[in-house]
Amino acid sequence: QVRLAESGGGLVQAGDSLRLSCAASGRTFSSYGMGWFRQAPGKEREFVAAISRSSSNTYYAASVKGRFTIARINAKNTVYLQMNTLKPEDTAVYYCAADLGFSRPAVATEYAYWGQGTQVTVSS
Repeated sequence: QVRLAESGGGLVQAGDSLRLSCAASGRTFSSYGMGWFRQAPGKEREFVAAISRSSSNTYYAASVKGRFTIARINAKNTVYLQMNTLKPEDTAVYYCAADLGFSRPAVATEYAYWGQGTQVTVSS
């Protein structure tokens, strides 16, 4: 089992940047593909970005591609989400998740382990 804890959320203005972190503990972090998802009030949870075990492959939702960057440091058991040029529509609770199989990185139901989430609010 792996435990995940997100941090780095907050209230920012449109155009600002934030970096989210997700610290993992438990079983070997490098065995898991990692993803970031978000959920806005009244909306379903949606895929944001994902990264493979060795960082060789990354995936992004169309809405964030070019603005967000996912990265991981396996030696630190941490995955990051650098968010630039934030927009009000990026407002949501952001979750990191871990998937041992990583066959469908954009599918939330593929991920077995989830953090509690961190709130990101972007004001206009």
